[in-house]
Amino acid sequence: MNKIKNYSSLQNIFLFLLILFSVAITFYSGYRGVFPLDSFLIFDGGYKILNGFHPFKNYWSITGPFLDYLQSLLFFLFGVSWGSYILHSALINVLLSTICFYFFIKLGLNIFFSFTYALSIALLAYPSVGSPFMDHHAAIFSLMSLIFLILAIKKNNKFFWFLVPFTLSISFLSKQIPSAYLLVLFILFVVLNFNIKGKKNYTSIKYLLLGSIFSLLIFSFILMINKISINDFLIQYILYPLSIGEERSSNLTLDFKNLIAQFKFIYFSLIPLIFFLYLNVKKEIKKKNKVDILIISLVFCSVLIFIYVQLLTKNQVLIFFLIPFCLGLSHLFIKSYSKKDVFPFLLIFLLTISNVKYHLRYNVEKKFMELGNVDFNLSKNAEILDKRLRNLKWISPNYYKSPSDELELLIDSKEKILNSKEKKIIISDYQILPAITENKNFAPNKWFDNLSVPKIDNPYFKEYQDFFLKNIINQDIKKIYIVGKKKERYIEFFLFKNGCFNKNNLNKIMIEIELKIC
Repeated sequence: MNKIKNYSSLQNIFLFLLILFSVAITFYSGYRGVFPLDSFLIFDGGYKILNGFHPFKNYWSITGPFLDYLQSLLFFLFGVSWGSYILHSALINVLLSTICFYFFIKLGLNIFFSFTYALSIALLAYPSVGSPFMDHHAAIFSLMSLIFLILAIKKNNKFFWFLVPFTLSISFLSKQIPSAYLLVLFILFVVLNFNIKGKKNYTSIKYLLLGSIFSLLIFSFILMINKISINDFLIQYILYPLSIGEERSSNLTLDFKNLIAQFKFIYFSLIPLIFFLYLNVKKEIKKKNKVDILIISLVFCSVLIFIYVQLLTKNQVLIFFLIPFCLGLSHLFIKSYSKKDVFPFLLIFLLTISNVKYHLRYNVEKKFMELGNVDFNLSKNAEILDKRLRNLKWISPNYYKSPSDELELLIDSKEKILNSKEKKIIISDYQILPAITENKNFAPNKWFDNLSVPKIDNPYFKEYQDFFLKNIINQDIKKIYIVGKKKERYIEFFLFKNGCFNKNNLNKIMIEIELKIC
C-alpha cells in the first residue's frame, strides 16, 4: 500500500513539473520575436469571432476554424492580450505532453523515462513557433489521435476508441492535413486489428462510430448556431484547397536534403522500431507479436505521412517532437524484447543530442520564424505599440536590424487608423492592428497571400470575388487601409473597376484606399 502511495505521489510530482515546464518553455518562446503573417494570424481570427464575425460566413478561410474559436474563448475569459494569446499555445503543449506521459506509463515504461520523453516532447512541440499556428495544432492533434489508436489497439478500451475520431476531427478542423491522410491509414489498421482480434472486437467499431458521430454533431451545431452555410464551408475548406493542393503536390522537390538530411534524427529514432519489426516477422508470429507488429507498422506509416505533409507545406520543419515520441516507443519495445541495458542509454544519448540541437535552433534562435540570424539584443518591448503586447520582445525578419523603425511606422499607422472615423477594414500581415485599434469591421479574408487569394484562372476565383464584395457592401466599408508591402495587388487589380477608388500613400508601409460608388 505504501509503495502505491509513494508511486502515486511521485507521479503527481512529475506531472506538476511537466505541466510547469510545458507552460514556461512555450511562454519563453512565444515572447521572443515575431513573423508577422504567422505570428498574428490566429490573434486576428480570435478577435474577429469575439466581435461576431465567423469563418466561412464573414471571412474567407482555407485553414481550420478550431484555432479561431478557441482563441476567441480565451480572449473572452482573459481579455485580448499577448499573454492570453500565448496561453493558447501553452495549453495545447501541456495537453500533448501530459497525454504522452500517461501513454508511456500505460504501456509499461517506468515513470522516470516516461517523464523524460514527455518533457522532450514539450520542449520540441509548440515552443518552436510559440504563438498559435494551424500546422502545429494539426500535427499535435494528429499525434494524439495516433496515441489513442495505439492505446485502443493495445488495451481495447472504449474511451480510447472514442477519442481516436474526436482528436482526428480537431486536427482536421485545425488544418486539412495530415488528418485526411491519417484517416485512410487508420481505417486500414482498424480493419487489420479487427481481423487479428476477431468477433469480440465489435466494441472498437461501435465506439469509433460514436466518436465520429459526436464530433460531427458538435461541428454541425457550431455551423447551425452561427448560421454558417455548408456550401461556403465546402468551397473554402475542401474544394478550393484541393484545387491548389494538386499544384503543390506536382511541384514537390524530393532530393537528399529535403527528404533525408533534414529529417535524419526522426529516421534514427525509427531504426529500433524497424529492427524489432524485423525480429517479430522472423519469429513464429503469436497473437502478442501480431499486435506489436501492427503497432510498429502503424507508427512507421504515420511518421512517413507526417514527413510527406511537412514536405508539402514547404514551411520550416515543425515535427521534430516525433523524435522523443519514437524513441519512447523504441524504449518500450527494447524493454519487451531485449535484456541489454546499453540500448536505453543509447536512446537517451540520441534524445539529448536532438533536444539540444533543436531547442537551440528553434526555441532560442527561432529558425521557424525566420529569425535564425538576428540579434535579439536589438529587440524592443512591444508595449510601446500597445499595452496589450507588454513584454513581447519585438523583432521581425522585415526590420531585424532596426525594430524601432518598424514599431515607429506601426505606431504612426495605428494613429492614422484611430483618427479615421469612417467604416474601414485593415489588410495587413500585422493582424494585431484591428485589435489594438479596436476596429469592429474586418477584411473578408483571414489573410492575404498567393494561397489564400485565388488566382484569376482558378475555378473558385468568382466565388471568392463575390464573397469579398458582398462582405464589403454588407459592412458599408468606405476605406481600406493596407499596412505592409505588396498587399494592394490582392484587391486593386481584380476586385474593383478602374476609377472606383482613390489611393494615397500615408507612410512607408501604409496605403489608404478610398472606395467610390461605381
